[in-house]
Amino acid sequence: MSNHKTGGLMELPLDDIKKAIGFLPEGLSEEEAERRRNRFGLNEVKEEKPLSPWRRLWRSLQNPLVILLTILGLISLLTADVRSAIVIFLMVILGVAIRYVQEMRADKAAEKLKALVSTHATVCRNGTDQEVPLKMLVPGDIVRLGAGDMIPADVRLLNAKDLFLNQAVLTGESLPVEKTAVPGTIAGDTAFSNNNCYLGTNVESGSATALVVHTGEDTDFGALAAHINSQQVVTSFDKGINSFTWLMIRFMIVMVPAVFIINGLSRHNWLEAFLFALSVAVGLTPEMLPMIVTVNLSKGAMAMSRKKVIVKKLNAIQNFGAMDILCTDKTGTLTEGRIVLEQYLNPEGDTDQKVLDYAYLNSYHHTGLKNLMDEAILDHEELAAALQIRESFHKIDEIPFDFVRKRMSVVLENKEGKNILICKGAVEGVMEQCTQMEVNGQVTAIATEQRQHCIERVSALNAQGFRVVALAYKWMPDAPDEPVYSTKDETGLVLSGYLAFLDPPKATASEALKKLATLKVDVRILTGDNETITTYICRKVGVNADRILTGPQIEKMTDEQLAADVLNYHVFARLAPLHKLRIIKAIQQNGHVTGFMGDGINDAPALKAADVGISVNTAVDIAKEASDIILLENSLLILEQGVAEGRRVFGNIIKYIRMAASSNFGNMFSVVGASAFLPFLPMLPIQVLINNLLYDFSQTAIPTDNVDAGWLVKPRKWTVGELRRFILVIGPISSIFDYVTFFLLLYGFNAWHNPALFHTGWFVESLFTQTLIIHVIRTNRIPFIQSRASWPLTLTSIAIVLVGAWLTVSPLAATFGFVPLPAAYWGWLALILVAYVALTQLVKNWFYRRYEKKPA
Repeated sequence: MSNHKTGGLMELPLDDIKKAIGFLPEGLSEEEAERRRNRFGLNEVKEEKPLSPWRRLWRSLQNPLVILLTILGLISLLTADVRSAIVIFLMVILGVAIRYVQEMRADKAAEKLKALVSTHATVCRNGTDQEVPLKMLVPGDIVRLGAGDMIPADVRLLNAKDLFLNQAVLTGESLPVEKTAVPGTIAGDTAFSNNNCYLGTNVESGSATALVVHTGEDTDFGALAAHINSQQVVTSFDKGINSFTWLMIRFMIVMVPAVFIINGLSRHNWLEAFLFALSVAVGLTPEMLPMIVTVNLSKGAMAMSRKKVIVKKLNAIQNFGAMDILCTDKTGTLTEGRIVLEQYLNPEGDTDQKVLDYAYLNSYHHTGLKNLMDEAILDHEELAAALQIRESFHKIDEIPFDFVRKRMSVVLENKEGKNILICKGAVEGVMEQCTQMEVNGQVTAIATEQRQHCIERVSALNAQGFRVVALAYKWMPDAPDEPVYSTKDETGLVLSGYLAFLDPPKATASEALKKLATLKVDVRILTGDNETITTYICRKVGVNADRILTGPQIEKMTDEQLAADVLNYHVFARLAPLHKLRIIKAIQQNGHVTGFMGDGINDAPALKAADVGISVNTAVDIAKEASDIILLENSLLILEQGVAEGRRVFGNIIKYIRMAASSNFGNMFSVVGASAFLPFLPMLPIQVLINNLLYDFSQTAIPTDNVDAGWLVKPRKWTVGELRRFILVIGPISSIFDYVTFFLLLYGFNAWHNPALFHTGWFVESLFTQTLIIHVIRTNRIPFIQSRASWPLTLTSIAIVLVGAWLTVSPLAATFGFVPLPAAYWGWLALILVAYVALTQLVKNWFYRRYEKKPA
């Protein structure tokens, strides 16, 4: 795993590395850091670099719809149909330009939103430690590392204290690996070098100071990311868009040749038939789809940011709305995440001040990551003076916490020169090292019966929702002037008592869970806590905890067994990181879109595996980096609002697709029939193109539209089969009224011998029905009465039909082949529109009753 881009610099001795990168013991100056940043670039991997303007434009032009329209425009030019070519290229330019501008705005907005999500490293600059963004690190920087930190670059350790790293992201190792500043490797591979740490791994416990050797793309992780990102990953959202695009192209492959052959055979003017078939192809193309999608996603991201939900990846919005199972930790989500020390008890269950005193000494003096329980203990600030903590005690050493022992110890020297080891940690981790206990100043051996009573007391506290920590101590024998202590000294301890902490349920938890339930999002609790505490909290907030699956039980299950049984449980307890990962994958195997909400070191694998990884801004760096969505507040209420917004975004995209596809399909179905019996073209090619241009422009306001509350009540996924059914059912309705219009024009206004009148009449009817029918298709309710479109969409709809009507009498009318329509026609048109809306509404209601169990 040695870095192939950097000549094996990480493999050199420390002195050689220092010389090669220009090491300064007091840290770099800001000026020197800036010079190195100009030389090496920002500490970012490849995928974080924004697209250049030309690359963005090229990507916009690569869209299948854009390519298709460009080809049609070029063919129009080659066949001397300049007017049609101008209209087609106008469509291309309009669609590409709007998409380009919106993507630029979306990316700039996303960068601003990402700036709200802080990922920093502690760096020594100018001799002082300071927090700087990860991307500002340069080779030669000196960084400080502690539990919960992500390794910010490829670094060489200068010193380390009980440092354990999780490097599974690079090596696949499931257990933390100890790292030291002492050189040494296993199996000759630098991935296992004791004194090398790599970008992408994270600190599980301990502390260290390290020298930055490689940054950005020069890191092993950067090289790996560059390789992976050279192959574009197609998301489920992209797959859905592409599936729809190819569905329309397949329709086109059938319809366009039919129009060409029918018109060519009936009128024997093959050039005219060819040009008309080209215009039909354009009419079937949903030109505004890329723009509508981009505008909706960027608008949704901004709307979600106002609700304190930051979207790191725009395409994650669709999965966010489609999520039907949310897996989340208990602490900080269902509970306040604010630990309060409620009781300090001796082994007999009585309040004992000495237990609190010793706990304060332990929490005050240890230098590792102070957790919420330490902070709750240190809230008793009065003890600093009462114990004369600085005058009476001197710290000798500490034995840091790790996930195997589940405890930590400090060794202090008192005024008499005696050393005392004070140990605090998980009850089982501490009690297994205790041989005695102290009650009211009396130290006695722990009998089996007493040990059982202790366990029962702890269980009783847990059942009340308390998190219990055990405290023990041991007077150490006289030692040399500078003794060094290790985990071997944590034996023969005296059990002092217990500390009972309460993390109360959030006042909003029950309400948030009920709101998520109304959105058909099923919440599953995944926690490392024991079953008793978990059951207590879950029942308080209304989560079904009658059955709980534990980590040890999962260990005994195969992946197939877990997938078969996982949906029978709502609560999972005593979980390790691998258990969470297996649960996520098991739920996904059952066809569910799964979200995972986590903020801890151990949550990163599950965040990556989930369809939607959700974290909070207060999470550790590695969790934020692994997430798609970041909440600025750790609240399920915020999450519920984000899910609803995700569904609104998807809802507006689906509106355009349903409306454009069904309407276009219906009109072109009319073209095929009309071509078979009319002695002239049903509509001139230029008129088809203008109709399509105006109609598409009317849809640009869809991203501003409201979405019915009914749409939000359940997760929504891409279902191309349902879209196909919708097109085939709703599309032909417009054809019915097109044929009514044909009959009216031919027999009511004698258009058999007046092609211009027929063209104008159908142009107006087609534009009016296509533009106004969005108000029916946009909702599953009764349009205009139960559900109204947004004002921008309403105004654009009205404006476009007025422009269409004006074109028939404007100075441009003759250019486009229009003639004034008889006054009586407008009355008949009003009746046709009313009947069209009514029939579409009836068929739409039948469609949703037939194909959706509960119409949204």
